[in-house]
Amino acid sequence: MLIAQISDTHIANIGEKTYGIAPMDSNLVECVEHINQLEPKPDLVLVTGDICYSGSVSEARYAKQLLDELNYPYYIIGGNHDERKNLISVFGGGAIPANDNGFINYVIEGHEVRLIAMDSVDEGKSGGKICQQRATWLSEKLDEEKSKPTIIFIHHPPTNFGVLETDVDGFENVELLAKIVVKNNNIERIICGHIHLQAFVKWQGTIVSTAPCMGMRLLLDLTMKKPSQFILEDPAYQLHYFSPEKSLITHTVHVRQIDGPYLFKEQFKASKSKEIL
Repeated sequence: MLIAQISDTHIANIGEKTYGIAPMDSNLVECVEHINQLEPKPDLVLVTGDICYSGSVSEARYAKQLLDELNYPYYIIGGNHDERKNLISVFGGGAIPANDNGFINYVIEGHEVRLIAMDSVDEGKSGGKICQQRATWLSEKLDEEKSKPTIIFIHHPPTNFGVLETDVDGFENVELLAKIVVKNNNIERIICGHIHLQAFVKWQGTIVSTAPCMGMRLLLDLTMKKPSQFILEDPAYQLHYFSPEKSLITHTVHVRQIDGPYLFKEQFKASKSKEIL
């Protein structure tokens, strides 16, 4: 099974740049085109939150217009820049196939890996949150399939990564999620966005991973003394490959003009020939 993950698209309105400088709509177009040309083809695409820049219906509609160009089924969750009700009104029934009493929680079945979408948005705040209703729903869904490999996709990482976006923004009631995760050893991965960096950490018996943002990379400051800053770069996304050996392998793909490819053996021979001359 092959899963593509795009995160933190931050799509502004048509003709506008995110934060006035980031061309996130054209970045998304490039990502979509790149994913559409992949071999082997992904089974589906997950978009892990912050779909919009400011959460408006018009931004959500524009994001949907761009994402609809994907040649594969895609599914979304919300982030702290999104308005939950606006995402449901625009994407509901398609990229949000169901919701749990207004929370963007649903399960994708029918693949080698079971995928559970988890709503971590605490509207009006930057950090994540899980309430008792969401925790109960997740626990019940995990109880339905105790042995099948499972990925939870959620916007906010439920643990610290040494950056302001996790350590300071926080995750309210994270202990509710921790108690559930530690009891389910079939959770292969919790994949997230939010921090605009690719990173991995072991947590509660599984791995929490974060995908890069699609063109606005957080400037890493492990001292956490500087205000959050980002730099513009080429868009990127991740591929999660569930191999025949039942291992979940993650690759980060940068969408850029490249010099190559070159064959290792042929280049080695050519370089040695030049040394002789």
